[in-house]
Amino acid sequence: MITLFGQTYAWNAPEVLLIGGAILVLALLLILILRAAGRSATMAAPLMREMGWLGQRVQALGEGQERLAGGLHHVSEAQTNSQTAMLQLMEKRLAEVQRAMGESLHGTATRTAHSLGELQQRLLTIDKAQANIEKLSGNVLNLQDILANKQARGAFGEIQLNDIVQKALPSDAYTMQATLSNGKRADCLIHLPNPPGPIVIDAKFPLEAYEALRRAQTPREATEAQAQLRVAVRTHIKAISEKYILDGETADGALMFLPSEAVYAELHANFPEVVRDGFTARVWIVSPTTCMATLNTMRAVLKDARMREQAGAIRTTLRQLHRDVEIVVERVDKLSTHFNQARADLDGITTAAERAGKRAARLDNFDFEELERNEPTPILAAGPTPTRAAE
Repeated sequence: MITLFGQTYAWNAPEVLLIGGAILVLALLLILILRAAGRSATMAAPLMREMGWLGQRVQALGEGQERLAGGLHHVSEAQTNSQTAMLQLMEKRLAEVQRAMGESLHGTATRTAHSLGELQQRLLTIDKAQANIEKLSGNVLNLQDILANKQARGAFGEIQLNDIVQKALPSDAYTMQATLSNGKRADCLIHLPNPPGPIVIDAKFPLEAYEALRRAQTPREATEAQAQLRVAVRTHIKAISEKYILDGETADGALMFLPSEAVYAELHANFPEVVRDGFTARVWIVSPTTCMATLNTMRAVLKDARMREQAGAIRTTLRQLHRDVEIVVERVDKLSTHFNQARADLDGITTAAERAGKRAARLDNFDFEELERNEPTPILAAGPTPTRAAE
């Protein structure tokens, strides 16, 4: 920093550089003058004039520097004011930005909290669904364990058959685990009337052979599994035919219940000869769906049979109903007669009332003074005669 004419300037300021350059020029000129003074005295006058001119230039430069200093001071004040206004504006804008950011952050926090709440609810729902899935997985494993055991699998088929029969028939139309005269126990005995008579439904589930067929990877494995399935189903058909079709006790046929629509569809799609063997042995294979349809038909047969059993009672009830209708007709006739009599009595009462009203009107218009002048006879003595005349 350097101070000139009461003003402080930086070393690299244009004014300082200008003045320094002028001083340097003056110094050089002085050196040149001093060197030339010895050479020629006649050159002193031009140099003095040059020095005077330089002095004037230096003075002019000083005045210009003062004016420049005033301008710089004015520019400095304007810059200070501008900076102050700029700072105020920036502070105002910064406050607005902070307020907007605060509001935005508050809204974002609220939405985030709401979203977190919803996420927590969904996580709870997912946890419940996961628990249900785990429970269902356990049930599936239990079902696989049940189906893997022959006795448990048979009980599963019996339970499914029991549910279907309960939904389709009244409780007195069937017997579960019924024992026949040959000592064999049937899963279900439907009490149909003769004909056809009681019919047996027995649940069978050839799962091993069917699963072997599904797992077959080569033609040889598929052929062996098909033969195994044929043997299993034919064995069941033969057992049902021999155990549950009894002359004079059961119907001339029985039903084999397959608790799997897939096995039923496989038999009818790819093993029609096995189904025909069942027809020949009078054993009809049914699935849960076809069993429900068959039971609905049996329910209609049972309803028709019960209607025939109740035909006599229905006829008796119809005769009684006919007699009740005849009694009602007779009483309606009597009531009509009573109504006619009451109507005649009402007509008579109406006529008498009209007649009484006319007589009352006459009495109301009767002039007693004129009667006393014209008829000296007391009015009580002449009373009955006008009455009969009025009648």
